[in-house]
Amino acid sequence: MKTITRTEEMILLSILNLGEDAYLVAMKDYLEELTGKSVSMTSVHLPLSRLEKLGYIEAEMGEATAIRGGRRKKIYTVTKTGLEVLDEYKEMSDKLWSTYSR
Repeated sequence: MKTITRTEEMILLSILNLGEDAYLVAMKDYLEELTGKSVSMTSVHLPLSRLEKLGYIEAEMGEATAIRGGRRKKIYTVTKTGLEVLDEYKEMSDKLWSTYSR
């Protein structure tokens, strides 16, 4: 089983949920809204770099916009391998939770 951290799982799921808006600042804002906690750019950027090196995500440059002063956004997508890792992670998590009892 390929392992990912909880943060990496949250970032992969954020990319899937944000779709074409999956860029660094949008992911940071999304995770802050979801968790109700402050999220630093670094805490998103470092796992993004790792996930990209592992081949779980890909990035391409979006169009330049006037709002961003003509700068382009780096848009992320989850690869087939990334989806497989998420599926494995969810399956293991479900198994662990199913055997837990209070």
